[in-house]
Amino acid sequence: MKHLLTVILCLSSLSTLAQNNEYNISSLQQKGSRAPNTHYIGDAWLRSIVEAKEDNGFNVTKATFKANSTLDWHKHSAPQVLIYLDGEGYYQERGQAPIILKSGDVIKCEADKEHWHSSTKYRDVTYLAIYSNSTPTVWTEVLSQEYYDNVATMLSQ
Repeated sequence: MKHLLTVILCLSSLSTLAQNNEYNISSLQQKGSRAPNTHYIGDAWLRSIVEAKEDNGFNVTKATFKANSTLDWHKHSAPQVLIYLDGEGYYQERGQAPIILKSGDVIKCEADKEHWHSSTKYRDVTYLAIYSNSTPTVWTEVLSQEYYDNVATMLSQ
């Protein structure tokens, strides 16, 4: 019994040391902060997972949109990759038909290509956005609730 107690104490000490390390760990489980309602309709939360620094030139942000929420039309000066983790969302590039993206889907939007993305009308969506830190997002046009509703109706048929 005395040896068992000694082993347990040693293991718990090692466990504590293993958790007090110098790794920079971030969690996808955390929802993030509610985004200011500037360039979208509805409710959204953002969580920075990786920030661009001198040693890497990209950001990774987790975005969660409640059902019936959308971003405005926008573009980036470098390609953006969206990795859908949960739910369903609409995606459209200027001049193309809108589509539904689901959990597990990955899409790359080319540099300077106007697009918008959102949750679907009745389902939340969570995705990772991977993008360059070269210049900020350029917001090009407000996406109206009427336009969003028309897309929802078209894609539900």
